[in-house]
Amino acid sequence: MKVLKTINGIKQLRLKLPEPVGFVPTMGYLHEGHLVLVRRAKAENSSVVVSIFVNPTQFGPHEDFDKYPRNPERDLAMLEKEGVDLVFMPSVAEMYPPQFNSWVDVGKITERLEGAARPGHFRGVATVVAKLFNIVQPDRAYFGQKDAQQLAVIKKMVADLNMNLEVVAVPTVREPDGLAMSSRNIYLNPEERKAAVVLYQALSLAQKLWSQGEKDAQAIRQKMTGLIQKQPLANIEYISIADAETLDELDKVKPPALVSLAVKIGKTRLIDNVVLEKVCLAPSIT
Repeated sequence: MKVLKTINGIKQLRLKLPEPVGFVPTMGYLHEGHLVLVRRAKAENSSVVVSIFVNPTQFGPHEDFDKYPRNPERDLAMLEKEGVDLVFMPSVAEMYPPQFNSWVDVGKITERLEGAARPGHFRGVATVVAKLFNIVQPDRAYFGQKDAQQLAVIKKMVADLNMNLEVVAVPTVREPDGLAMSSRNIYLNPEERKAAVVLYQALSLAQKLWSQGEKDAQAIRQKMTGLIQKQPLANIEYISIADAETLDELDKVKPPALVSLAVKIGKTRLIDNVVLEKVCLAPSIT
């Protein structure tokens, strides 16, 4: 496994990789959810590239960029064990030199949910992902379904800008009690960690109601809200039931519909979602 920190270095070695190339962009502090993406990429491609870069432009001024968990040595050991070919670990200065001033704005789909809660977030996400795609030139790129709006934004960007790659969505990887794996879970103390399962419980309730024939989106939102409010450590930021592609809110649930939420458990902000498909399946637990 080769580790590169410069754009020129990764471009040169990328040319020598057997095709096709799978790419997994990450912000590091890897967990099983990331490794599932890597394994999927390995299964479907001859070579795998992983990036580790905590992208400052997707963090707001009062968010956790400085405190975001980092452990590059551990990350590299995990990736080497998985048989990754190249790891790209650029500095902020490498990705955003002093005169950098070009941005990717994906538009309407970024204006709601996480985009409304975190202004500028998706401009930072789209810009860094576009840069990484240009640098790595992958045939396929792998993203987790947990960040559903991010996934939708990236798919929209790739389609609109005619980028020559396939975006592959991988189901959310969960802890045994249903909590979606996330690097930010480390922020939770033991009491908060127990409380955090309420996100999964609310999503499971939405799936149950829909599978039983409930089509009124507002009724489902209200019952999800009532369940979460029973948990004293939980503070709801939003609960959404939207078209899975456009993210337009729905009055009547019709598949595929994205049920997503953002909830603070103590001071830790968590997001999760489930997609209501034509065949209703329970949220995946790995």
